[in-house]
This record gives sequence, C-alpha cells and structure tokens, in this order.
Amino acid sequence: MKEAIFYQVLKDGRVRCGICQRRCAVAEGQVGWCGTRKNAGGKLSTLIYGRVSTWAISPIEKKPLFHFYPGSRWLSLGTLGCNFRCPGCQNYDISHVDYEGEAQYFSPEDIVRLAKKGHSLGISWTYNEPTIWFEYTLDSAKLAKEKGLLTNYVTNGYITPEALDKIGPYLDSFRVDIKGFKKESYRKIGNIPDFKGILEVTARAKKKWGMWVEIVTNIIPGYNDDRKEWEGIASWIVKELGEDTPWHVTQFVPHLRLAHLPFTSVETLEEARKTGFEKGLHYVYIGNIPGHMGENTYCHHCGKLVIRRDGFSVAEMKIEDGNCPYCKKPIPIRI
Repeated sequence: MKEAIFYQVLKDGRVRCGICQRRCAVAEGQVGWCGTRKNAGGKLSTLIYGRVSTWAISPIEKKPLFHFYPGSRWLSLGTLGCNFRCPGCQNYDISHVDYEGEAQYFSPEDIVRLAKKGHSLGISWTYNEPTIWFEYTLDSAKLAKEKGLLTNYVTNGYITPEALDKIGPYLDSFRVDIKGFKKESYRKIGNIPDFKGILEVTARAKKKWGMWVEIVTNIIPGYNDDRKEWEGIASWIVKELGEDTPWHVTQFVPHLRLAHLPFTSVETLEEARKTGFEKGLHYVYIGNIPGHMGENTYCHHCGKLVIRRDGFSVAEMKIEDGNCPYCKKPIPIRI
C-alpha cells in the first residue's frame, strides 16, 4: 500500500478521499466506492500503485484521439477497478473487479523504459479509469515528461479539480467520455447523480492547463440516443471547448448487463454526427464503423479529405505543415 495524496481525516475516524468527485468517506478497514482505496489506521492508502492489469503499444487513434499526433504509437496501460461501473463496459473484466484481480507490478521507471523500447511517442493511462490510479499516474507522468515523452488520460472526467490541478502540469492530452447530457443518463450509465462536475473539470483541463481535449460519446440505444441530448453535448463543446474540438460519436457494442441491446445503427450515428455539425462543430467523427467516411478528417474550410483512416490506422495523410494542401488554411491538429 502507498499513502494517498488527497484525503481528509474526519472526526469519527473515517477519511474522505479527494481523488474523484464521489469524495467517499471511508471507515477504518474499509475501501471506497472504487474498491482500490483503503482506510488503514486512519490513513487513506491506494491498493493499486504500480499494479498493471493490461498494457499494449497501440495507435493514438484507438483512444480515440484524431487530432493529436495522428499515426503515433503509445504505450497504453490499465489497472484494476473503476469509479463508475458502467453496465455495458467493454473492459468489465478489469474495471468491474477489485484490487486483488490479476496484475503485475511495473514501476514508473519500468513503463518509461517500456515506452522508449517500443518507440512510443507517449504514455496513455486507459482501459479503465486512470483517476483511481492517481498516485502512480502522477509519478509516472512526471518521469515521462523528464524523459521527453507525451502523456494522455483516457477518462470519464470525474476527477476532482484539486487532483486535476496536481497532475495538470504533466498531462498533455485529456480524452473525455461525455456519456450524455441528462442527469438520468448519467445515473443509469455511470451510477452518479450529476454530471456538472465532469463538464467543469473538462473545461478546466483545456482552459487552465492547455491540454489537448477530445470528446467521445458512446451512443447506447434507449439510454442516450436522443437528439436533444446530442444537441446539448455539441452546444456545450462549442461554447466551452471551442468549435474545433473533435467529437467522436461511437457505436455501442452489446456487453455485460446491456448484452440484450442492439448495436447502435449507422443511421443513428450519422444523425448524431449531423447534429454536431448543425450546432457548429467543425470535426465530428463516427467510431467503431471501419471504412465509414465519418472516420476521416475533412478540412472544415474547403471540405477536402486531408486524413484518410482505415480503422485505427492512418492510411493517408495530406496535411502539409499543419495546413490543408488544397486551400492552405490551418487545420487544428498537432502533428
């Protein structure tokens, strides 16, 4: 165990965690909602420091991040547990288990060496929620930056503002799930009462810390496949993050307790993409439909194809010095 960074000792012997917005008050000998933080002798400790359940060298498009060094390779790491427990989670085998699940230990030095050996541009904490792995990701991100590597969180955005501010100087990109735009949607999908704090933290990541932000909404039939909800998300992105912020609307794949639901139809995804454009977004992508034109990048000035993708691979890159090769206008992208 390693002592947690953010917690408060309460008068009754409990400790209040300050890592995620649940802010669990944990009794002596017990763990918080995520199952990975324990009150041991009046101190809150993380039970998963350095415990890696999954790792791979994978393309940045798999996060997905489409405007942040497209075609680059990243060391991607996951641990155990989550602070949401989404009913249709595709990584439930690591996120819906406790800290005693199968994992191996990697020090921050180990993963930096692994990233360098794999010719990775950076390190991504993904697969399950990186916020609950905070102390480890913070130490690793600091070292990664020292060694010239970029960093990325693939997150549900439920981190507290104070925790975000602690790791903010060491995070380059923040790929956030916005699962809906209604309290009811978040109650059903993420088991949380409100999503306002997620929106605030996501905007903070960009405005205060200058992180590269892209948004994903996995469209689940009967849960968040509502045009009003899409309009809310798209309008918020334009207002708070800017019209050039990519929004990925992705196909739901039936899993776990939502295995009885159908796949999201292509027509629904296309309608969501259209909604994003109508609300003023310049880049709206369709995910999990390989070969669909909606996974490509088109210049928002002239409409010409500038990046052609084939699934998670960049098949053709036409951008020249950050500009469209046809109209010469800048494309909001880091390459």
